Amino acid sequence: MKNTLRAIRSPRIAAAALTAFALATGAAWAETVKVTVDGMVCAFCAGSIEKKMKANKETADVFVSLENKIVAVAEKPGMKLDDALLRKQIADAGYEVKGIERVPQSIAEIRASVRGK
Repeated sequence: MKNTLRAIRSPRIAAAALTAFALATGAAWAETVKVTVDGMVCAFCAGSIEKKMKANKETADVFVSLENKIVAVAEKPGMKLDDALLRKQIADAGYEVKGIERVPQSIAEIRASVRGK
C-alpha cells in the first residue's frame, strides 16, 4: 500500500490513473487545446492572449508560454472550444495561429513539460 501511495504522488502516474478512471467510469473528460502562436514577443502579448482565452465560457484554465509560443486552453468538462473561434480571437489580437491540436494533457502537465526543457 505504501508503494502504491508513493507511486500516485508522481504527476505522470496520477494523470494516467485519473485518465483511466475517467474512461472506465464514462466521466466527461475535458481536453486541452494546444495552440502554436506566432508573433508573441513580450509579457504583454502573453497576458492579452491569456485574458481573451479566459473570457470564453468553455475555458477552465489557460497557460501561455512566450518562450515556446504555446497557448494551452483547458476545456471545462462536457464543453468544447471551437477551433475557428480560437483562431479568430488570436488573429483579432494581432497574432498568427500556426497550429491547433487537442491533447489529453492537463495544463499542469503542459506547464511542467515546457519548464522541463
